[in-house]
Amino acid sequence: MPVLPLSAYLRLARASAAYDVVQILPFATPWTFALLLGQLSALNVWLGGAPLPPFAPLHLLLSTLLGTLVLLWCAVRLKEPSLRLGRFDGLGRLLFAFWIGWAMLEADLPVLWLFLIPELLWGVAQWWPVVQASGSSTPRAAFTSAAPMRSSRGG
Repeated sequence: MPVLPLSAYLRLARASAAYDVVQILPFATPWTFALLLGQLSALNVWLGGAPLPPFAPLHLLLSTLLGTLVLLWCAVRLKEPSLRLGRFDGLGRLLFAFWIGWAMLEADLPVLWLFLIPELLWGVAQWWPVVQASGSSTPRAAFTSAAPMRSSRGG
């Protein structure tokens, strides 16, 4: 399996964060989400699904909390991308994909394909093997951005 140099991986991690900003920004306020919900509902109908139900204030609160947290997570990854953060983001994306898939099984929501496919692709990409910066072909540990440390006891 081919491996990515760390520099390429960090560009990938930063690109995934930039994608998230564009994708999640409409979820960040009740007003932008209200506009988005209408568009998503129309798109779901166009794809063969039913209109989306209107959101109650609690649903709006949860969606805007999600949007706000994801935007903050994006800011961290844009400012200081790392292998560790990329791995956590990849895991989060695979978990999101799982829950999106569950929702698709529970309801007539073909519009969720537009969220599921990118989450799966970014999740897999951020779990791709990465080589050490020194040019060694030894992949790094999954959640670290540095070579293994030696023990202070000489190990």
